[in-house]
Amino acid sequence: MLKDGTYAAWFKTPLGQGTGIAHVTDGKICGRDGVMTYSGTCAVDGDRFTATIVTKKHAEGQTVFGSDDELKLTLEGTCSGKIARFIGTAEQFPGVVLEGTLILSEQQPPAPEPTASLPKFDPSKLPKLPKRSR
Repeated sequence: MLKDGTYAAWFKTPLGQGTGIAHVTDGKICGRDGVMTYSGTCAVDGDRFTATIVTKKHAEGQTVFGSDDELKLTLEGTCSGKIARFIGTAEQFPGVVLEGTLILSEQQPPAPEPTASLPKFDPSKLPKLPKRSR
């Protein structure tokens, strides 16, 4: 099941590959990479999901489809545990297949608070270096 959360994204077409970040929340998906931003909707049915995403260019550079400024993507995929795999197409590039993987990021637990106070720094307790003759 594709869970709500933040995912590391890897994707490729025959023209190139890229990485980004995707956020899934309540049937919506958004994210970005170095060149594009993405937003759209997704639907989950058991371990399968579909998504419709619009991408917009926010920086100069090539996308995995070429240099279009805006794309409409249709994705289909499966999710097993923390890893989802998908294939898709862009409306503007019929026949060019997009393949990708999403990896759910785990939240790191907060660092524990120190239970004891640290001793006060006292430079007089540092070891002394031997005296050198000149």
